[in-house]
Amino acid sequence: MTEDCILANALLILPSEVRVGSVVLRGGRIARIDSGTGVPRGAVDCGGDFIAPGLIELHTDNLERHIQPRPKVDWPHNAAILAHDAELASVGITTVFDAMRVGSVPTGVGRYKKYARGLADELLSLRAEDALKISHFLHLRAEVCSETLEEEMEEFGPEDRVGIVSLMDHTPGQRQFRDVTKLEEYMKGKHGLTDAQFAEHVAQLRALRDAHGDRHEASAVAHAGRYGAVLASHDDTTEEQVAVSEGYGIRLAEFPTTVEAARACTARGIAVIMGAPNLIRGASHSGNVAAGDLADLGHLDILSSDYVPSALLLAAVQLGERWDDMARGMATVSANPARAVGLADRGALAEGARGDLIRFALRGGAPALRGVWSQGRRVA
Repeated sequence: MTEDCILANALLILPSEVRVGSVVLRGGRIARIDSGTGVPRGAVDCGGDFIAPGLIELHTDNLERHIQPRPKVDWPHNAAILAHDAELASVGITTVFDAMRVGSVPTGVGRYKKYARGLADELLSLRAEDALKISHFLHLRAEVCSETLEEEMEEFGPEDRVGIVSLMDHTPGQRQFRDVTKLEEYMKGKHGLTDAQFAEHVAQLRALRDAHGDRHEASAVAHAGRYGAVLASHDDTTEEQVAVSEGYGIRLAEFPTTVEAARACTARGIAVIMGAPNLIRGASHSGNVAAGDLADLGHLDILSSDYVPSALLLAAVQLGERWDDMARGMATVSANPARAVGLADRGALAEGARGDLIRFALRGGAPALRGVWSQGRRVA
């Protein structure tokens, strides 16, 4: 940047308060934060709009949705990555951990193929070309109910920007799909399985868990250490499962399915991440605990857009109103996720931090984005 960008007369959502002031962006960083309604010459008069840190997304399936917009459709990857990147920028997300599955099932009715290494190469290549609007890291979803997890994780290393490895165990009858009828509805609705095919799918996953599950979990934990990645659990349901997570060194729990599990996470210092769509809808689509209930109980630390990118900012605003503390609500999509994954240079409006900012107003209770900056450059 050759000139300062000054955003003035705004409601600044700071780490512990909201106050009127201005932010100066210079050289990709936040150079200065001032208080007051003054609008210096050359500044943008925000007219009382909110200025907040850029949103940090730790778990989103959005890239996979662009790669495979319909079952059996493989969209051109570079085009899909660029569209995904632009979409996230447009909703205020300035840092994303792109979820990619590792661990495939190339045989049987529920087969799914390997893709993560090739897709990661394409993403990292675009990043090296400075073709992306926002900051991208990798989030490897380690599927323990698979045939190829170990060999796929061997293909990644410390140079790949793997920020998170999450342990995924989708064995029917536990965790996310304790109620197997919910899994049945999902698989038949998305993939058109018959009764016989669904029964075969369930049997196959259970057999894979019995044959490989414990070894795959141990391997994923070891590889996460090799990458320097944060370990996450997924869909913890019981206190016993949380205790196992703690033993692995997990400090981030994605979508615990019960109050019992979320309470156990809080007691052990494991940050709880819940889906923004769950909060907005008032319920889990899988029939598990509602994010709002955990928020009220003090067991919700981080929000993820999961499968609806635009949900992230809306849910953070709703939490701010629910708690009567907009700074606390916004921290669930900025400071808290940054802290959970060790990103000390972003996540808060602070002098010296990366120039990742969003400007928004409230219209009918919903946030209307007016601008997004990534490293001081306007990207939406």
